[in-house]
Amino acid sequence: MQPGGPGIPQCNARSPTLFTINTWLVCSLLANIFVAIIFPFCKRVPLRYQMKVKVIARNPDDYVRETKLDIQRVPRNYDPSLHPFEVSREYTRALNATKLERVFAKPFVASLDGHRDGVNCMAKHAKSLSTLLSGSCDGEVKVWNLSKHECVRTLQAHEGFVRGMVVRYCGTSFFTVGDDKTIKQWKMESPGYGEEEEPINTILGKTVYTGLDHHQNDPVFATCGQQVDIWDEQRSSPIRSFTWGVDSFSSVHFNPVETELLASCASDRSIVLYDMRESTPLKKVIMTMRSNTLSWNPMEAYYFTCANEDYNLYTYDMRYLAKPITVHMDHVSAVLDVDYAPTGKEFVSASFDKTIRIFAKDGGHSREVYHTKRMQHVICIKWSADNKYILSGSDEMNIRLWKANAAEKLGVLAPREREAANYSQKLKEKFQHHPQIRRIARHRHLPKTIYHQTKELRVMKEARRRKERNVRKHSKPGSVPVVSEKEKHVVTVVK
Repeated sequence: MQPGGPGIPQCNARSPTLFTINTWLVCSLLANIFVAIIFPFCKRVPLRYQMKVKVIARNPDDYVRETKLDIQRVPRNYDPSLHPFEVSREYTRALNATKLERVFAKPFVASLDGHRDGVNCMAKHAKSLSTLLSGSCDGEVKVWNLSKHECVRTLQAHEGFVRGMVVRYCGTSFFTVGDDKTIKQWKMESPGYGEEEEPINTILGKTVYTGLDHHQNDPVFATCGQQVDIWDEQRSSPIRSFTWGVDSFSSVHFNPVETELLASCASDRSIVLYDMRESTPLKKVIMTMRSNTLSWNPMEAYYFTCANEDYNLYTYDMRYLAKPITVHMDHVSAVLDVDYAPTGKEFVSASFDKTIRIFAKDGGHSREVYHTKRMQHVICIKWSADNKYILSGSDEMNIRLWKANAAEKLGVLAPREREAANYSQKLKEKFQHHPQIRRIARHRHLPKTIYHQTKELRVMKEARRRKERNVRKHSKPGSVPVVSEKEKHVVTVVK
């Protein structure tokens, strides 16, 4: 029998198992010697003799989903050299986004019907986004709930037209003026059961009042008719009156920033500026045609935009009235009303040509035009205080609710929807000057009458321009000066 005993294999030098164990012992001994003796010495070796080892390390939070319902996270390298076709891909996305914007441009939201005569004026509530007041040509005033698209209150305020209305700055009451020469103050809340619908206060004037506006912070309001009057709510006679050789005024508006200033549009084609702290008007600018109304920029104190009878709108700086800052052209009939967005970057105009147009404050042409087959002459316009909607009143007895951004999706957006919309918007801004994208973004379908009137006006302007060039060409140098478009429409400034 062998030394290993029966059934036990003998381990000798040639056995692979013993050789493996011996090799492992030797390696362990060498590793311990390296750690104990050589490794401390390596720390003192100069950096140029040390070996650098690069290790790939990944954080599982960057690519592992928390749940199986999450989206797979894809790592991306933003190095532009790795993406040679990035611009072409973004251009294609911008083009598709621009086309889809025109496909989904459905600005009309709702129609509020109930008036028995044309809607002549509207007023926004000072504290509530969902409340709107409207006055019609038969003296009726309605209070609307915009979220439910229904009328919540109706009252017979005046005999004849309701010429103007405004909500008090606290939102507890509102004022109306009409053709019956009265100023009436009404409670905002509906009367209780058994109570009669009566005004809080009634002031009987001597002449017809055509405009009305309220101070932003004080119990003071202004009216216009044959003169501009400043009233205290506690008194039945005006505390101050302004006249400047004018037959009548069509509108008056307080400055929302510099609250002591106000402006009015007069029948002698002038726009007059006032300061309540002064006893006389400040100055006025006389234009070639009459301005119907004006609106102050709510974010920049010195700027206002007036709606003119010559189909244009003019933005002025009240410090330099010699010429307007911008002439806004696109309407083909008289502009009847204008209102600024609460951001001060855009405004909306209502015209006799049955359209509504949205302009940038420094843009010469409109970015949007709204119209329907049923809508007639648009008399009044308002931009909602949340910057999302536009309200228009026309003489076919309807109030219409429009989206300020025609392609905007209403309701709550999911985070991914919001990110996709923001990304598409940035792409459209990046490539907005490319010819094909610009053509698609600017294209609008117009009613046939307005389309032909626009072409006719363009031909007429070009004919006048060509005639002026010919006269200047065949005249003595300097005898026919070049007059810019901004200076053509201002006659003089009177101080």
